Amino acid sequence: MCGIAGAIPSRATPGERALSLVQRINQAQRHRGPDGDGVWSSPGGEVVFGHRRLAILDLSPAGAQPMLDRESGCAVTFNGEIYNFAELRRELQAEGDRFVSSCDTEVVLKAYARWGIDAVRRFRGIFALALWDPRARAVHLVRDPMGIKPLYWTVLRDPEHGGEIVLFASELRALLATGAVARRLDPAAVASFLWHGFVVGPNTIVEGVRLLPAATILTLNGDGRTERRYWQLPASGARTAEPAELRATLADTVRMQLVSDVPLGVFLSGGIDSSAVAVLASQARPGGVHTFTIGFDSAAHDESAYAEQVARAIGSRHTRCLLREEDFVEQLPEAFQAIDQPTFDGINTYFVSRAARAAGMTVALAGTGGDEVFGGYPSFARIPRLMRASVPRGLRRAWDGSLGVGARLASRMAWDVFGVAPPQTRWGKLADVFRALPDPVGLYQVAYALFTSETQDVLAADAVRHAQRGQRFGLPSGVDAAWRERIQGSEPRHAVSLLELSSFVGERLLRDTDAASMAVALEVRVPLLDHVLGETAAAVDPARRFSPPGKKRLLRELALGSLDPALFERPKSGFVLPIDRWARQRLQPRMQAAFDDPWLARRAGLRGEAVRTLWRSFTAGRPGLYWSRVWALYVLLSWCETNDVGLAA
Repeated sequence: MCGIAGAIPSRATPGERALSLVQRINQAQRHRGPDGDGVWSSPGGEVVFGHRRLAILDLSPAGAQPMLDRESGCAVTFNGEIYNFAELRRELQAEGDRFVSSCDTEVVLKAYARWGIDAVRRFRGIFALALWDPRARAVHLVRDPMGIKPLYWTVLRDPEHGGEIVLFASELRALLATGAVARRLDPAAVASFLWHGFVVGPNTIVEGVRLLPAATILTLNGDGRTERRYWQLPASGARTAEPAELRATLADTVRMQLVSDVPLGVFLSGGIDSSAVAVLASQARPGGVHTFTIGFDSAAHDESAYAEQVARAIGSRHTRCLLREEDFVEQLPEAFQAIDQPTFDGINTYFVSRAARAAGMTVALAGTGGDEVFGGYPSFARIPRLMRASVPRGLRRAWDGSLGVGARLASRMAWDVFGVAPPQTRWGKLADVFRALPDPVGLYQVAYALFTSETQDVLAADAVRHAQRGQRFGLPSGVDAAWRERIQGSEPRHAVSLLELSSFVGERLLRDTDAASMAVALEVRVPLLDHVLGETAAAVDPARRFSPPGKKRLLRELALGSLDPALFERPKSGFVLPIDRWARQRLQPRMQAAFDDPWLARRAGLRGEAVRTLWRSFTAGRPGLYWSRVWALYVLLSWCETNDVGLAA
């Protein structure tokens, strides 16, 4: 796992500038790769590649990057792991290729040189990479099928020479660090953030910087730029598979991801997903698994005892790290520095990653994805049920008319007249649910909305409100259309799974996990999000895969049969920091200062008085205002202040 960078200048732009920009990105991404760095320029100056190395496989200099294939002249800068690299290597050797290293990077190069860019279809892993092919005079930027590793890019204009430079990096903040990217917020991205608590790609929070979508190849050559998707999770029923096939794929996936030349551990919360990964890892490597969990000094949030029970049952070496409130407050500035794009999540991953790294781990496996693949959320029951609901035409017309206007006026009166924020819970969302019925994408968006539409309208500054009008339930038209196409023809529960993987996982959890873990130079692998496993799961009968709703019974049968079922007979919790309590105690002065700063609110695209009203309602204990609402806005304000980014005047 590493940090990659690159610049592709036009012929009119001097190569010295491209080289300087890449060097600055490399320096900004030092935390992603403390084991080495490199910069390479093509002989003709067509490309400059940079790399920060976190050595995982082949720790020798033979694994250093950027890497050049002497026979073809192709070069690569690569971030990630190809789990089936040994199998591909044997296939390439059988066709006559020779290798000088034992790392997966050289396999990527040789595979491309022999099979072309469609070689990426053969890769089973997590990756973001850039390939330079001097034969075609083309650069290919590629992300892995599930979008586990990020890749940001932008186009810099060069008025002095009349050319441009395409710049890319593993982190958005590294592009900002060049000094060449304008520090302007994208109003449409702020509108997206107010809906989700994160920014849905391909836009980013910074105007003009884009996130390459998952499973996408962006090719740059003399003909310009072309973008194409090379893989997509299938609709349900595309083929059929039995649970036994899924069990074999699951075991094989975990086994492949245990390959490492450095210390490796497993994040263990004691829940079903992380326990499934830990059990399968212990079966593949008996007695050789190291598990980690975080405990809290708040008994209401501390579930570390469950993790310890699982660790004893599988015989893992287990480490419990205690996170106290004072530790959280002291380390929070560093955690905020780890946030690449503002998000209300990700802080928890930073602290558990920091603990694992402090214990000597360089690689960790996590249970991310189990809920989305096996139906662990209430959305798998609620959204299909709402999709079946019918709304009389007369009631729909009434809502679109006077009733809808009345709801908006009532919400505005709560803010402007009574100075309180209305509830943002499921009851507060009834108006948005009514607007969305029976549309599955709209219902999904409403279910996960951080704020109601009326509240978003109140919080947003004018430029952001204007951008909101170009979105449908918080989604730009292109994303909305893509998600609708993705779920076309799928059984309703599988459609929800596809939406969960596209939004909650693809746009939030994976990006947060990458930024938080790589801030401490820890590689996190997510076996339950392996794309081959996803294909196999999609082929299992939905009635078998998702029933009963929320229980993940199939995953438990496939992976946890050796453990006492009583270990998992408790309400679903998840790994959640006790921020609600901390925000009302030690963090309150710090948060109060941010919410009381009208200048900072304007820079973040928010209305200062509305922000203060929300904060006052939260601290007064008003019902229906969960901590995530004020925390999301606090993160946005802090991110803008820390990174000196704001709306254009």
